[in-house]
Amino acid sequence: MFVAGVTRRTSSVIVVAVLVCAAVTSCSADTAPGIGSAPSAVGSTPVLTPVVTPSPSGDSCADGTCRVEVTVGDVVTVPERYGLGPIEVTAIASAEVGLTASLTGSGYSMSGCSGGGGVFAPGGGGVEMSCRVGVVATINDAMTLEVVEIDDRAAVLRIAAAK
Repeated sequence: MFVAGVTRRTSSVIVVAVLVCAAVTSCSADTAPGIGSAPSAVGSTPVLTPVVTPSPSGDSCADGTCRVEVTVGDVVTVPERYGLGPIEVTAIASAEVGLTASLTGSGYSMSGCSGGGGVFAPGGGGVEMSCRVGVVATINDAMTLEVVEIDDRAAVLRIAAAK
């Protein structure tokens, strides 16, 4: 499925995995010839190629309307006119999705999802929410958010301008 407008936080995990692999490999003894690998030169350093998952090529939520599949840790960017910064997926359960976002305006309103937050100054603060499958929530009277479905560890969100 096409994943639009989502940032996956996997780069730090990949870097750690590569560093651990390099440390383990550099400390191991060379394999003797004829036992599964070619002989290596004394003091040679193994070449590791990290596996990187490409980020999405576009941000289809930038216009304010999208349907996107997300997992925990994903971040969906919405237009500033919605009054929210990037929305991070914090939890996925069998019937609801946990989300957090910074606030970009001087206040916020929310109906349809449970949760809350606070405004510390105009453009400062955050909101935490838990949204159930099938409920269309309205946030800041500017956007709607619906958890369309949850499957295993992923969820599908639909985001649009409020009518």
